[in-house]
Amino acid sequence: MIVSWEEPGGPGHVHTARLCLRRPRGEDALAHHEIHSDPATNLHNPAGPTLDPAANAADLASWRADWARDGIGYWMVRETCDGEVAGVGGVRRAAFDVPVLNLYYRFRPSAWGRGYAGEVAGAGVEAARAFAPGLPVVAVLRPGNTASRRVAERAGLVFSRVLDKDGRPSELYVLDPPDPSPAFHRRPEPPGP
Repeated sequence: MIVSWEEPGGPGHVHTARLCLRRPRGEDALAHHEIHSDPATNLHNPAGPTLDPAANAADLASWRADWARDGIGYWMVRETCDGEVAGVGGVRRAAFDVPVLNLYYRFRPSAWGRGYAGEVAGAGVEAARAFAPGLPVVAVLRPGNTASRRVAERAGLVFSRVLDKDGRPSELYVLDPPDPSPAFHRRPEPPGP
């Protein structure tokens, strides 16, 4: 899935077959805000879009801190390295019941339907295995988000259980769930498509 690693010793700048994935920079703040404040990109986000530019700037700053601290995090996704940001995605460390890498992807509507989320999810899983092999990869999805579920499944994640996130049910998908942890015990398949 990853064609080349442009940053020696880390996944901060990689190329897939069609995309340029780069760690976020300060100049990505507007693109981050546009993507996360768009109601269309937040259809399955119970909190809705984040309309406050300062909140989105703080979120982007936390992503940049992830890279500085952990050497892995979410990427800004472009079709070409000097092109417009089409979306965001990748894996970042998160605290669940145990330490994990959270798989995330969100794209501008103009980038939907091109398979970019699957390409980024695959690259995220590959980076996780190469640079944080001891951490399980998870995705927390909202019931009914069929497109996101398909992306997670194509990246190798399997349904684990329904959990309560922010007072609402969510579905936990896990890559290579470690058997000893009750956090990842497999439950019956989620209801419906």
